[in-house]
Amino acid sequence: MSQQTAGTLTTETKRSSRPGGTLYRGREGMWSWVLHRVTGVAIFFFLLVHVLDTALVRVSPEAYNAVIGTYQTPIMGLGETALVAAIVYHAFNGIRIILIDFWSKGVKYQKLMFWIVIGLWVITMLGFAPRHLMNVFGH
Repeated sequence: MSQQTAGTLTTETKRSSRPGGTLYRGREGMWSWVLHRVTGVAIFFFLLVHVLDTALVRVSPEAYNAVIGTYQTPIMGLGETALVAAIVYHAFNGIRIILIDFWSKGVKYQKLMFWIVIGLWVITMLGFAPRHLMNVFGH
């Protein structure tokens, strides 16, 4: 009976150390999923605002010029940097998702591909952000 109890405790200990609900909790798969959704929603809202403010030119050119004038601030420059960061991550991660879906070894290498996406994102942003921010804060 003691062996059976010990076996049960070991199994229960193993079960309790696993996160409940999903195996992705806190791992690369979950973070890529969350970041992909967040960046997608952010890009959607940017496009919505962009279409609306561009449509102002037909309604009132003065109102359009006023809105565009408010975009030429350092805060909006930082927002543009965040927008580019979102677009770049979303694009690279979209390629990763396509590879997972259509490449027979995609699932096997999904974690590695996540870190490749992060690396490419960092390299791209290191090339973009300093130059853009110099233009934003240099004027």
